[in-house]
Amino acid sequence: DGVANSPKQIKGPGEYEIGKVFVTGIASFHDNEKGKGKGKNTIYVMEIDGINLCHLGDLGHPLTPQLLDDMGSIDVLFLPVGEMSTIPIDVAVEIVKQLNPSIVIPMHYKTQVRDNLQPVDEFLRRMGIHETETKPKLSLTRSSLPSSTQIVVLNYTNL
Repeated sequence: DGVANSPKQIKGPGEYEIGKVFVTGIASFHDNEKGKGKGKNTIYVMEIDGINLCHLGDLGHPLTPQLLDDMGSIDVLFLPVGEMSTIPIDVAVEIVKQLNPSIVIPMHYKTQVRDNLQPVDEFLRRMGIHETETKPKLSLTRSSLPSSTQIVVLNYTNL
């Protein structure tokens, strides 16, 4: 595994094309004070093989109508759910409702090395999921996307 050829760095808002991958960086904030407290954040929307993925980064506020419009249709959402330095769980749940993605992958939650965050369990409970199985990886094609939103918790590894 690893990165083949010459890796490209994508940093900040803008449009990028790397091979067959299209990336849009959308300006947002790491707090609910337009960046005054914790600074800026970039939301990344990537189109890979017809699947639209969105990584919210350290988003610290609800999505505005403009952000929703800029993001477009999202198939796979990487969503911060650990609360302490990002959005509260109720905002995370609302974002899932707003975007209605096929897959939600929780991130930025309590792990063996990040114990200052909230565990993923409360987010899962608020989404109506009481039991979950973590997966080592996730492989998707456009045709394999579920018709209703599924939450996929990936195995945590300390690299």
